[in-house]
Amino acid sequence: MKRPAVYIMASARNGTLYTGVTSDLVRRAWQHRNSVLPGFTSRYRCKLLVWYELHEEMQSAIAREKQIKAGSRRAKLRLVEAMNPTWGDLYGDLI
Repeated sequence: MKRPAVYIMASARNGTLYTGVTSDLVRRAWQHRNSVLPGFTSRYRCKLLVWYELHEEMQSAIAREKQIKAGSRRAKLRLVEAMNPTWGDLYGDLI
C-alpha cells in the first residue's frame, strides 16, 4: 500500500498515542510493531495501528498530520473511536 497516509499507533485502548505520516503504511506499521527503529513508539510500546487515513498526495497527508498533532488528545481519541470503536489492530486489514 504505497500511498501517503496519516496514522495513529497506540500502546493499548486509551493508552499512549503516536501520530505519524508515511508513504508506505504497511512497512511503517510493521516497523512500529516490531520496534525496528529506536524512538517514541518502541519506548512506549505503541504497536497497535488503531487509525489511518489515506491521501492522494504527500503534501495533504503532511498537512493533516500537523492538524491532528496540534489537536487535543480528546480529538485523537474521537478519530480512533469513529473509525475503530473496538480499538482493534488494523494492521491485519492492510496485509
